[in-house]
Amino acid sequence: MSGFEEIFSKIKDARNVLSGIIHVTRLDRSSTFSRITEGDIYLKLENLQKTGSFKVRGAAYAMSQLSEAEKKSGVIAASAGNHAQGVAYAATRLGIKSTIVMPVFSPIAKIQATRGYGADVVLHGATFDDALGHALETAEKTGATFLHPFNDDDVIAGQGTIGLEILDELPDVEVVAIPVGGGGISTGIAIAMKEQNPKIEIYGVEAASAASMHASLTAGKVTTVTNLDTVCDGIAVKTVGEKTFRIAKELLKGCVTVEELEVTRTLFLLLERAKIVVEPAGCVALSAFQHGHINVKGKKAVAVLSGGNIDMSFMARVVEKELYRLGRSVRLKGTISDRIGTLNKVIELVAESGVSVIELDQDRSDPDIAPNKTDLTMILEVPDERAVEKLLHLFEEHGFAFHRFED
Repeated sequence: MSGFEEIFSKIKDARNVLSGIIHVTRLDRSSTFSRITEGDIYLKLENLQKTGSFKVRGAAYAMSQLSEAEKKSGVIAASAGNHAQGVAYAATRLGIKSTIVMPVFSPIAKIQATRGYGADVVLHGATFDDALGHALETAEKTGATFLHPFNDDDVIAGQGTIGLEILDELPDVEVVAIPVGGGGISTGIAIAMKEQNPKIEIYGVEAASAASMHASLTAGKVTTVTNLDTVCDGIAVKTVGEKTFRIAKELLKGCVTVEELEVTRTLFLLLERAKIVVEPAGCVALSAFQHGHINVKGKKAVAVLSGGNIDMSFMARVVEKELYRLGRSVRLKGTISDRIGTLNKVIELVAESGVSVIELDQDRSDPDIAPNKTDLTMILEVPDERAVEKLLHLFEEHGFAFHRFED
């Protein structure tokens, strides 16, 4: 491999420097996703990394390379959340003052965690790129050392240590898929692995609504995308780095995209089957396997789960939506007599059918309903479709007219 030997040397050095600072995360074989894809699927669990993301690798190694004068002047970074936490953690560990500029709409969990690791947090702009511009301006004014989240050889090298770890555990791996935001993790892993085995296929994966690397590789030059609209905030980057683009162009087999609902369905399946908590950006690589964007049939493949810093309220919404989609939660709506005993009878029939009530809501305010009637909406947890049909049949037998209701 020509041109990347220097970064590969840094990757090997980073592995030594990071020993004792970061976790060597394990590979976990997934029988569920192996069955779905007809491949042999392993998950690289960077969601279990310190600070909840791979980003601490690049941040810690880059900071270890600073001069004493640079350390004394403090560091500043821009991030949607994970690089922020990595920089904050590493800086505090080294006794360096850190300032992080984050987009205003960053998940509150990531903002609070960054502050918790000891950084001063400045909220600026709607996107990562807005925050990046403000951080660069601030660095010029204050003299703080700017730590780029991806377009930096030391950061790329730190992330590349993941590739060395994968080869340690699975030397015969054939395909590796990696989330792409600015391109630091995908290019670092690509250098680390292809230097040792050029036959390994390395794919980048982006959210379709924030596909700056895909657009750049298609155009043959760094291309800016606009109107980022994705739940994958950790990889919502308008413009990839010049360095990362150059490496990706040479080493990536391709860069594919996944849709929003594909991502959240993978997230839900990981949570339910594997008991693994991953943020949306962290599971795009696995989503590409699951939904057939990368063919891994009969191949030994690794999906890098790059982070687990998910907002709990968002995760609750994902779970709720998936339960409805899978038919395990249903809404039934009907009009019943507004008199003593009627609601009790309805609940009695629900219990008889073998389903559970999650929520009941009565509405007497509709002007089109007679004063002696009330609208009743029920959210039910059901074991299967037969239970729903049984309940609707019971309602009909007892003179109640309920129907499925989707808001």
